[in-house]
Amino acid sequence: MEFAVEMKGIKKSFDENYVLKEVDFAVEKGSIHALLGENGAGKSTLMNILGNVLRKDDGKIFICGEEGNPKLIEEKVAFIHQELSLVNDLNIFENLYLGKEISKGFLLDTKTMSARAKEVFGRMGVDINPYTMVSDLNPSYKQMTEIARALLKNAQIIIMDEPTTSLTDVETELIFGVMKALRAEGISLIFISHKLNEVLQVCDSYTVLRDGELVASGKVEDGLEEKDLSTHMVGSEVNTEGIYRPRDVGRIIFEIKNMSKDREYKNVSLHLKKGEILGVTGLLGDGRTELFASVYGVNAPYEGKVIIEGKEVKMSSASTAMKNKIAYVPKNRKENGIISDLNIKENLVLSIMQKISQVGFLKNSVVEGITNDYKSKLDIKLSSLNNMITSLSGGNQQKVVLSKALCTKPSVVILDNPTQGVDVGAKMEIYRQIVSLAEQGYSFIILSNEIPELQRTCDRVYVMFQGELRREFSRDEMTEENIMLIATGGKI
Repeated sequence: MEFAVEMKGIKKSFDENYVLKEVDFAVEKGSIHALLGENGAGKSTLMNILGNVLRKDDGKIFICGEEGNPKLIEEKVAFIHQELSLVNDLNIFENLYLGKEISKGFLLDTKTMSARAKEVFGRMGVDINPYTMVSDLNPSYKQMTEIARALLKNAQIIIMDEPTTSLTDVETELIFGVMKALRAEGISLIFISHKLNEVLQVCDSYTVLRDGELVASGKVEDGLEEKDLSTHMVGSEVNTEGIYRPRDVGRIIFEIKNMSKDREYKNVSLHLKKGEILGVTGLLGDGRTELFASVYGVNAPYEGKVIIEGKEVKMSSASTAMKNKIAYVPKNRKENGIISDLNIKENLVLSIMQKISQVGFLKNSVVEGITNDYKSKLDIKLSSLNNMITSLSGGNQQKVVLSKALCTKPSVVILDNPTQGVDVGAKMEIYRQIVSLAEQGYSFIILSNEIPELQRTCDRVYVMFQGELRREFSRDEMTEENIMLIATGGKI
């Protein structure tokens, strides 16, 4: 058996906090290997050591049979982080060669760089113009551009951190196709993901970390199931039962009537009742994110009506939405949900700073009172409210973002992909919090690609296809088969 990566007895601590405790990790050459664990399990630290971002305290690293040194790791290993490092204002080949441009005399050799870019995309089975601006790419092609950059440096090991987090099912399949093509070339890929179904779908082997220790590893083909992985990750069987609870819902408090905008969505009508949890789903190009961005006032103008408590409201800005008691949690937490340079309590009260400030100043006791209240309500695990938001795990960051929405005292909360990048245990916690809040009278609209997520939380589900709302399903009808049939343009 030939290994592309062998890490033996890796130790790492930050002050008194032991993050990695003699971890062994190995990846076969020409394989796709899943690295799993809850937020805070040590996955990122281990990969940052492999990628030359952090120094290990102890242990040995072997790359393609040679003992690893910074130069060898730089040559052989590429790390594609969850937050992509592309420059939107440059085109594809300019991004690929950023900092390593090819010159011809005093001028850039754009012809050679674009030709080599086209060639490397061809290896991946992707047909794309290398002059395309990165800002015009959808998330899957941005991922492919990062992969292309890794191939241009002849990397033999590619680390992919949550590559499908913001992708639709169709886009995810495109990325999986590229990963399989690279595997066939003998390239090894390390796949970090919280989506356990994807691990079973695309990976050959797996390693699970918990609290900085290796707790399980093996082959996917050996009868592995999602519940096995989740049990390894959490340390006990994950209870997914009893999250949804039937409850009485009230009157209609929110309606959309015949809403349309360009080619993004057309003639959409739906309603939401007090204390109800409503799901909206579909596939690539379904238009749900664009629709509810308009509802929140950040994708105007639009045609049609938004009706709140029986009164039509023109949604021209986010402040209009907030005045009408609508809150919105965006799907990309790290880009649109948090400000990484602020601490936890500053992030949590960001949406109400104007309301709680006095003569332009914030009273610390008021801020701490609000943040402690939501820390308790949503069971946010933290050591100090003054710590930076980035010190929290993904699940706890998401709870802070949800708290930021809830502290505006909304009637309607729109959640776009609410458990993106969140581990399985934290997902179940967030689902229980949503159901509990609905019992208190909050109304939720959940936009999600994950059908199990909708089944665990929602009272009803609307399915969209190519910008149109095609079908409404009651709780008893929202099977995976029914939803996927409508989402792909079929009929029941």
